[in-house]
Amino acid sequence: MAATRTAEVTWNGSLAEGKGTIDYVTSGSFTRLPVTWASRTETADGRTSPEELLASAHASCYAMAFSGRLARNGTPPASLKVSATVTFDKAENGWKVVASALTVRGTVPGLDAATFTQLAEAAKDGCPISGALKGNVALSVEATLES
Repeated sequence: MAATRTAEVTWNGSLAEGKGTIDYVTSGSFTRLPVTWASRTETADGRTSPEELLASAHASCYAMAFSGRLARNGTPPASLKVSATVTFDKAENGWKVVASALTVRGTVPGLDAATFTQLAEAAKDGCPISGALKGNVALSVEATLES
């Protein structure tokens, strides 16, 4: 069965001077998040951006994919700390998301660092958000196994 999620946004004004809000998301877990062009290209100043939301989506998706891969390996994680850094840059044809760099630090009893790194890389390729970005955005993962 397919899952669908919805977000609704209101925008007022021009691109550079205008502002918007993320008014609704299916889960109801957040509402009224402010968003502006400046929060994308300059400083956040308490406002979010599509790239920040993409980073959140990529980090959480990857954490789930990696946790599942580790469990299938017989070495479920005690903990994973994942961050995603999404880069939004001006390209030849305008602004573009050019990269999403994942960093993961994990505690996984009974697993060696080499296998952790190998499974981390495989999880990057198995994450559905990575799949949506692949071919359009440079993807990377840096993995560190903690003891």
